[in-house]
Formats: sequence, C-alpha cells, structure tokens
Amino acid sequence: MCGIAGFCNRPDNWKENIERMNNRMFHRGPDAGGIWANEDATVVLGHRRLSIVDLSENGAQPMHSASGRYVCVFNGEIYNYKKIRDKLLEEKKVVAFKSTSDTEVLLEAFEAYGVKETIAMCKGMYAIALLDKQTGKLTLIRDRIGEKPLYYGFVNGSFVFASDLGSIAALDGFHNEIDTKVLQIYFIHGYIPAPYSIYQDIFKLDAGCMLEIEVPYNEPKVMEYWSVREAAKYGEDHPFKGTREEAADELERLLKESIKEQMVADVPVGAFLSAGIDSSTIVALMQAQSNQKVRSFTIGMDDPSYNEAVYAKEIAKHLGTEHTELYITAEDAKAVIPKLAAMFAEPFADSSQIPTYLVSKMTREHVTVSLSGDGGDELFSGYVCYDSIDRIWGKMKGYPYGIRKLCSELILGLPFGKNNQILQTKAYLLGAKSAEHLYELSNAQEPLSKDVPLEREVHPYKQNIYPYGYLKNTRNSIMLMDMQMYHPDDILVKVDRTAMAVSLETRVPMLDKDVVEFAWTVPMEYKKQGDIGKVVLRDVLYRYVPKEMMERPKKGFAIPITEWLKEPELRAWAEALIDRKTLEQQGILNPDVVWRIWKDYVENDNWRIQIWYILMFQSWMCEIYHR
Repeated sequence: MCGIAGFCNRPDNWKENIERMNNRMFHRGPDAGGIWANEDATVVLGHRRLSIVDLSENGAQPMHSASGRYVCVFNGEIYNYKKIRDKLLEEKKVVAFKSTSDTEVLLEAFEAYGVKETIAMCKGMYAIALLDKQTGKLTLIRDRIGEKPLYYGFVNGSFVFASDLGSIAALDGFHNEIDTKVLQIYFIHGYIPAPYSIYQDIFKLDAGCMLEIEVPYNEPKVMEYWSVREAAKYGEDHPFKGTREEAADELERLLKESIKEQMVADVPVGAFLSAGIDSSTIVALMQAQSNQKVRSFTIGMDDPSYNEAVYAKEIAKHLGTEHTELYITAEDAKAVIPKLAAMFAEPFADSSQIPTYLVSKMTREHVTVSLSGDGGDELFSGYVCYDSIDRIWGKMKGYPYGIRKLCSELILGLPFGKNNQILQTKAYLLGAKSAEHLYELSNAQEPLSKDVPLEREVHPYKQNIYPYGYLKNTRNSIMLMDMQMYHPDDILVKVDRTAMAVSLETRVPMLDKDVVEFAWTVPMEYKKQGDIGKVVLRDVLYRYVPKEMMERPKKGFAIPITEWLKEPELRAWAEALIDRKTLEQQGILNPDVVWRIWKDYVENDNWRIQIWYILMFQSWMCEIYHR
C-alpha cells in the first residue's frame, strides 16, 4: 500500500511541491519516498511506499519499464501478478525480472499488451499513474470497486492528482473554493460521492474508470473500463443453474482463491474479526488454508449493547486463530474525534469511522496487512433496510402512483403533517415511483437536511438518476445502488482512510472481481430466505463454524455518539463548532436550521444523523482554516 501524487505544467518549484505532496501522505507510505520529473519537469511524479511485497530497493517507485518507455507510480496490490509474470515469461515478452514486485510486472505488461488489455487481466485494488514518455500521455486508473482513492483536477491551471486530497491542498497557491453544490448530497448521506470532492475543480476518479490526458495536459478524458452495473445485469440475465449447495461450493472455491492470493505478502498478515457473518467467513477460510495460526483482531466496549468482542473470541477459539482483543473506553473513542478531519481531508461522517480507526491502530501494532469482510451485505443481501423497502413497497405498489403522489403532497402541505415527523416521513415515502425510488427517498427522508446548506443548487447524484427497473429483481436493484454509491463512497473510504492513517494495508477478499461477478449470478432465493439474509454465504461459513454460534442479533460496529454528545465536554465542543457567529461569518450553513436541529436534540431528545454530519463538516472547516 502506498500513496501516489503528481502534476503537469507547474512552472515553479516543482521539487518543493512534489515533496510537500509526498510529506502530506507520509502515513500512507512511511517506509520510503521517491520523486521523478521528465527533462523539462512538465510531468512530475511522487510516491510514498509502505513495503508489502519485495521489501528491497528493487520495488522502489517511481519505477521505469525495462525499455525506459514507461514510468509508473502505483498504490495497491495486483493479487494475480504472479500469473501475469509467468505469462510474460512464457510468451518471451520479458527475458527476466529484476524484482519480485507486482509494480514491475504491471509495467512490463503495459508495454507488452497495452493498458486496457493489462487492466482487464489484473485482479486487485489499485490507483495507478502511468506516463508514456514516448507520447507524453498520462493515464490514471482506479480499481473496479473503488478500494483505493484517486483524486485529480486543476490547481491554478495545472493538472494535479493524488491518493490524498490533503496532498493536493498542500500545493503552493492552492485556493480552490469549496464546492457548495455538493453540500446537499453530503448532508443527506454523510459523505461526498465520486466524482465530486469538497473543492471546486478537484474530482474523484470513479471506480472502474481510467483517465487519459495528453500534452498540453488541459483536457482529461475519463472512460469506464469495467462496470459493476453491467456485471449485475449480466449476472441476472445468466443466473447460476445449480443447487444452493452447489452455489455454496462455487462461492467457497472463489473465496478461497481470493483469500489465498490476498494472504501473499512479505510482511505479517492478519484479519479483522467482528463476529459477524462476513468477517467470520474470511477468517475461517484464511485459517483453513494456513499452516500457522492466523492473527485475528477485535475491539470491544464495556457497554454490552455495543460489544461483540465476546462472540468474536468464541469464534476465534473455535477456529484456532491467534486472537488479540482490545477493550476500549469511551475516553479512547472520544480522543479520536479531533483527528478525523485531517484523517479524511474532506467532510466525512460515518461515525463507525471511530471504532474502525481504533481496531486498525491496534491491529497495526501486530501486522502490516489485514483482511476484512466488507462487501457481504451488498453482494448477498444482508442489510435489514432491504427488508423494509420490500415490506413498504409491497404495501404501496397496489395503489396508483398519481393517487399516492397527491396524498403525499396534501399531507405534507397541511399543518398537522408539517408538525408530525412520523407522519411527514410516511407521506414523503408515499410519493415513491418505484422500489428504487423508495430506497432513494428513504435515504433522504429528513427534510431539514436539504436546508442545512445555504446553497440551493445541487450537483446531479448517481442515486437520483438511477434507472428504475434496470434489474428485474428489485432487491438486486437496491443492492446494486449500494454497490455503486454507498459502498465505494462510504464503506471503502472509511476503511481506507482510517487504516492508512496508521499505515495499515487492508484487503477485501469479497471484492475480488470473480467473487463479485459470481455473486450477481446467484439467485435471490439463495441469498434471502424469510428473515435470513446472506444465506449462501452462511452455508459456506457453517462448514467451519457451528450455526448456533452465529445465530444471535447483530449489534454492529458502532459507538453511542447520541449519548456522548450530551455530556458536558463533547457538548461544549459541539456548540463551539456551531457557534452562530462562526456560521454567519463562514456563510455556508444556515445558522437557524443548524440550531433548530441541535436544540431539538438537546431539549427534546430528537436525534437526527445530520447532527454528526454538521459537526464533522464544521470540524473540517476548522482544520482547513488552521492549516
């Protein structure tokens, strides 16, 4: 795992600027750093290295191809690089390799097969910048699902890119304004989705996309090379024909292959174990393929309503892992809050970022790489909210949309409708056109969220333009919405930023290309039966862990933030951030709305998730003003 950065056509101080960018993302690669510029410094590349495979200088970056035509900086891992290396050798495209690094294999494959053909062969997580010195073309590539971040855009007319948004903000003369058109989206969802960032003229490269830019480096062209949407459509049109047991056999085979590849490293490897279905499956399959005890890691809390560590310990004992657990206090968690703004470099407000950081910090004391179970809910129908959408839509769809829409508008327009939050929510959802639209509305059901920012204009968001009925099965359609939006822009951002803050590489076996594509072929009845989700995934797990050990309510990976914010210290911190004069001076948020939401919480105990969104935004504002 590493961090990459670079720019084109910055006229002055190129060396100082690339070093500043590198230093800002030191945490992403504390083991080494490198820079490179072409003869006239029109293209400059930077790299910070967290050594995982080939710890020698032979794996250092920026790295050049053997012919010297290509130079590359690369963040991530190509899990099947040994197969690609063997192919290059067998076809005599390469005589010999100087290193055992995947970066060298990647470079030689680019030269032998071309960029698109090489990426089609690769399985992994990655953010890549590749310069063809012969043509001057610079290509940026982001992995299929969006595990690794890649920002790009323009600063004072110069094209720039980096793994860390803070690296771009560290450039001399960076004065890009806040993009207020993303704020409504942020205050609805708690994150800023690709392709946007918090800054004007700075973007996130979407998952499964590559960008090309040529001399004079002023017109980037973005193209999609792989689409989870197309994979889902193809999978639904070509369903798995075998039995449920045969589906579990194939899923187990694919997961084992993915995990085997992802356990390869020249440094210690472990796994997060939260006691849920997903992480337990990953750890079980790791241990099944290892001759040594797998290292597993869990954090717990003294509050039993938020603690799954006791169950994780039982699972670890059953599997025979070398298990490490850390019980954190409320003070441990609260101490993380001031660090979050710098950690994420833009507003981000999934409060599970706090325990994710703490488990990453503890894990990094023992290993350099940790596997996680993310992806199981979105691929195998695990979220409870999917059941809610099925239930509500099942009741609504029998009534004509025109009548429902009229009733919705009437209730919302009447005084008793405006003053009754429960009735207001139901009326709001009543106006849904489809199950997908209902899911969209359910994520935006707090009407005040749109009133928090003063800016009324908003960028188009993928969720709001999702094609209703794209998939035949509506639950598949909703899962696909999450895989395109919530998963890459919330879950994967949270895991990457918190883990990399402590220089821990995380790997996600369920996001392997073959696993993802197979998951979309699995019939829904193999994923969901009655109240039970992730059925086929459970079938795999129960081959290693007794069913009764897993049959308990899921408590989640969360903290009691709603209780803590009423305590004197955190309440004072929160009210200082939303000080009315400060909000008026900033001129970005509506002070009346912010304080209405806050007072409703402290006086009436009416919690809205937008409170945490507001506090994380204001914390970020304080961070950039004191930078």
